Amino acid sequence: MQAKQYVEQIQQYLEEKDPNQSEFLQAVEEFLPTIVPFLDEHPEYIEHNILGIIVEPERMIQFRVPWQDDKGNWQVNRGYRVQFNSAIGPYKGGLRFHPSVNMSILKFLGFEQIFKNSLTGLPIGGGKGGSDFDPKGKSDPEIMRFCQSFMTELSKHIGPNLDVPAGDIGVGGREIGYLFGQYKRLREYDAGVLTGKPLGFNGSLGRTEATGYGAVYFVKHLLEDKGDSFQDKKVLVSGSGNVAIYAIEKVQELGGTAVTCSDSNGYVYDKDGIDLDLLKDIKEVRRERLTEYVKERSNAEYFEGSVWDLETAADIALPCATQNEIDKAKAERLAANGVKVVAEGANMPSTMDAVKVYHENGVLYGPGKAANAGGVAVSALEMSQNSQRLSWTKEEVDGKLDDIMKNIYETCRDTAAKYSEKDNYAAGANIAGFAKVADAMIAQGLV
Repeated sequence: MQAKQYVEQIQQYLEEKDPNQSEFLQAVEEFLPTIVPFLDEHPEYIEHNILGIIVEPERMIQFRVPWQDDKGNWQVNRGYRVQFNSAIGPYKGGLRFHPSVNMSILKFLGFEQIFKNSLTGLPIGGGKGGSDFDPKGKSDPEIMRFCQSFMTELSKHIGPNLDVPAGDIGVGGREIGYLFGQYKRLREYDAGVLTGKPLGFNGSLGRTEATGYGAVYFVKHLLEDKGDSFQDKKVLVSGSGNVAIYAIEKVQELGGTAVTCSDSNGYVYDKDGIDLDLLKDIKEVRRERLTEYVKERSNAEYFEGSVWDLETAADIALPCATQNEIDKAKAERLAANGVKVVAEGANMPSTMDAVKVYHENGVLYGPGKAANAGGVAVSALEMSQNSQRLSWTKEEVDGKLDDIMKNIYETCRDTAAKYSEKDNYAAGANIAGFAKVADAMIAQGLV
């Protein structure tokens, strides 16, 4: 069977099996066509039907999460864990607490996680989980009770050599602490069962910053490869969580100027550059909305809507918020405004039509599975520290992160040049991530 026909067959199969899982189907549709040239040269993967196996999760778990609110009323949410692929290591991927969470989103995230984790070069497989619980507006005791109930069930399905969850949207150090405490009560003290832990009980220095720093390091090495740097570059950033905050921090350290950040209601444009101390105080200490930023920063402006609707010249875009935040029209605006590099700090923030616009306009595109791999990379480094019962310095962790992101960039570059086309980093990431996992699956008897 020809590779193109094989890929189309897999796509048709999934569309028939999972017609309502739009996010998962989008992730697969973005992935499969890019590996056709690789499959043409390696028909053994077709003979083993690797794609047919790899698109099916090894295990999907859904459970109820009953919890009591502060008024004594019982509430219930859905909890999930998608254990997608363990060919190169234990399942590894975050937990997301957000009302939008469903099986389609978690399958898309878990599928992407397989290849993201593979690209890091570290021994971790792909998984994802979470709940449709919304931490916003909840008290600390309510969040604690929810996390304890969630972990009561999840603890049956995870372990340091089986599945190691971390944080994601809605799950920070507070939530990880509550989850870890409940796991410890139910099982035993095992520091390696969760990553993203607070420093007081075997968390890793540099983990909070890792995804944002990693996205910027990816771009740094891309720019260096082109004989350029961040110096004097104008950078657009979406989001105002950990990823965005620390992407802004690293951009500033490298000589660039990040002029935007956003939340679910709107965005801030600060032509003089985002005041990082103020942003951290508002989002990490006070936990307030971005409207507070402009009250204390007179030259800044706040607008409702998407930051990608902003009409301003820029050099680099770092989408660090959520999936599908940049559509075709927004991508066309970025290209028209002079953006030359888009690197994804979030998971799949660009639609398929947006990615086409990047390619058509010569915009260099770092897909999320490559550019935002820094978070899971440092999670794996946290696992290593926990296994050794050691704590590395922040400088050690940051140095290893920079090296990992350099290797990821070079792997994407070189694989794209060999099998696809120069500078098609998405194809390079997909092919390189897939080949390592597929080889391991074949060697293990397709498990």
